[in-house]
Amino acid sequence: MKRVLIIGAGGFIGGFIAAESLRRGYETWVGVRESTSRHYLTDERLHFVTFDYDSAESIGSVLKSALPEGEKWDWIIYNLGATKVTNYSDFNRINFGYLRSFVEELEATGMTPQRFLYISSLSALGPVDEKTYQPYTSKTIPDPNTKYGMSKIKSETLLEMKPDFPWIIFRPTGVYGPHEKDYLMMIKCIDSHWDFGVGFRKQLLTFIYVDDLVEAMFEALEKAPLHRKYIISEDRAYTQSEFRRIVADKLGKKFVIPLRLPLWMAKVASVVAEKYGILKMKPSTLNSDKYKIMKQRNWSADISDSRRDFGFNPKVSLEKGIELTVEEYRRNKNRKN
Repeated sequence: MKRVLIIGAGGFIGGFIAAESLRRGYETWVGVRESTSRHYLTDERLHFVTFDYDSAESIGSVLKSALPEGEKWDWIIYNLGATKVTNYSDFNRINFGYLRSFVEELEATGMTPQRFLYISSLSALGPVDEKTYQPYTSKTIPDPNTKYGMSKIKSETLLEMKPDFPWIIFRPTGVYGPHEKDYLMMIKCIDSHWDFGVGFRKQLLTFIYVDDLVEAMFEALEKAPLHRKYIISEDRAYTQSEFRRIVADKLGKKFVIPLRLPLWMAKVASVVAEKYGILKMKPSTLNSDKYKIMKQRNWSADISDSRRDFGFNPKVSLEKGIELTVEEYRRNKNRKN
């Protein structure tokens, strides 16, 4: 039986990772903060470890005391990170600084696992070809244009500079599924007969359903060679109109109005929303960093390396995944009503 530790287990993806780990029969530990919601971590078989990621000393102390002396976790999945912040310096503090402290304390305490899977992002690579729409590949040279993407590539570089540390890196595209909030906003808009988009040029979008991402994590931990970076996505791209049609169909909406905002207008709206979020001391989903992501025209991705090295084969098409997500959305909507 493998002993697995999931760092950043309290979020949308973390709950699915924990459930899959238990399903596979692994001894499953979940790393959380004192303030972390445990709404999706209710299985009695889970073992909890509480970390203060702002204190390297505290991380080391918790690592040493969590298990009997001489024992350690076989695999660690590092899923901790921020996707939106009030202060952009928090991207560096949370996405890079916490990882650095955690890895250094693993080494210092002799708790380095057999395998360490770091969940990065496709945004770590920055924009890719927007003329001929060639996809991201394993050979794409990183050139992130967002603060979020910069924090992710810094984290990847930190691991790459440790040749003796057993890292594997995932770069997933947009992850969706039940409980995810950003795509839920898009579903709610279409449910209200509106489809908001940015820019008028062709845009190719890619997605990965949360179950496919989580299954890929464990397949990679079992089979993939160390010191490799993998793009994780469904093996096709969709236009905005295709996405709208699929969501509208699953919602049973025959009439949806596509509303395209010019880039300059979307940028102004992003700045205003960001400033409002700062005043409210609450991160805004729409902000200057997110604007650059929405502006990007090409998210198509080549997953051939993942197929070759650990048999990655996404099972859930966008159509099926949206159906499952809409079902959960409706259940929650009915509970509130």
